[in-house]
Amino acid sequence: MKFSVVAVAVTLAVVLLVASESQRAEAVTCNPTELSPCLSAVTSGSPPSDACCGKLREQKPCLCGYLKNPNLKPFVNSPNARKVANTCGVPYPQC
Repeated sequence: MKFSVVAVAVTLAVVLLVASESQRAEAVTCNPTELSPCLSAVTSGSPPSDACCGKLREQKPCLCGYLKNPNLKPFVNSPNARKVANTCGVPYPQC
């Protein structure tokens, strides 16, 4: 009986450890310079590159924070930025 309780406790500990590690691996570091591949598309209205769309998807959890930054808001809130997000299939954030 003692063995099965210990086995269950160890199994639970391993599952929790693996779950916490996978959450850390999925965490995004918000860095607006990661969106540099999108700069020409946002400023000129040209179609976004695959690299731009990939970075935009990666930085999606950060977009509301960028919108709240007065230095970034004019770029993130521009019609071209909305067009890039739409083209890349990234929903424009509703913050």
